Amino acid sequence: MSDSLFSMHDKVCVITGGSRGLGKAMARAFLNAEASKVYITARKPEECAQTADELSNLNENGECIALPSDMSSGEDIGRFAKELADREGHIDVLVNNAGTGWLASVEEFPEIGWDKVMDLNVKTPFFLTQQLLPLLKANATPENSASVINIGSVAGFMGSAGSGVSYGTSKAAIHQLTRNLASLLAEDNIRVNAIAPGRFHSKMTSYVEQDKAQYDKEIKMIPLHRWGQDEDIMGPALLLASRAGAYMTGEIITVDGGSLLIW
Repeated sequence: MSDSLFSMHDKVCVITGGSRGLGKAMARAFLNAEASKVYITARKPEECAQTADELSNLNENGECIALPSDMSSGEDIGRFAKELADREGHIDVLVNNAGTGWLASVEEFPEIGWDKVMDLNVKTPFFLTQQLLPLLKANATPENSASVINIGSVAGFMGSAGSGVSYGTSKAAIHQLTRNLASLLAEDNIRVNAIAPGRFHSKMTSYVEQDKAQYDKEIKMIPLHRWGQDEDIMGPALLLASRAGAYMTGEIITVDGGSLLIW
């Protein structure tokens, strides 16, 4: 029973920022659960292709396909959506994972940094979802709904701006966008949920790991006393993408080792 609940058999999935980190881990989860195709996109073609080749070897029926793209502009989003539509008649899962941050003091925070973060973290998920609505609707039914998963952050709940003032603001916005889209798209049999990770090992958090004192301090403060691993994001993503989460929409699931308990 559990195998069928969490099965991704024959599903077609799309993951932005899928060449590394959380995106790569979620692509692996979907393929391990027998998704037929997982499209990943990222800015660097070589990295994207390398990840696609690696993940395509996970099972004989599933394929990971690289479609490199810079998702920071409307023109690129449109091109990406058109290429997908040329290849597929529908998609079952869209994961809006691509994101960025910018660290600077309030006094010195530049407009270019604010716009870069808000554009990629908030504007891109909305307009990509908008562009892919025909594909998401095409195969969606009450019994077999499509799923959009936005990647938020515990920074969207906290008052601390340790990750950058624009980053937390953008993640609070993506949480609210998730709720709005969940309400608007329910009639189309499209579920929209978000995962709000705490600290995970990634390129964006490497600056903390390089500061041993800060890293050790964080580990001590987190109730579960560790950062997240790949498997910790794979499970929630699989829940929201599969039959197991078919009665869930508009939810923001925190995956943070209990970090919010101390804030």
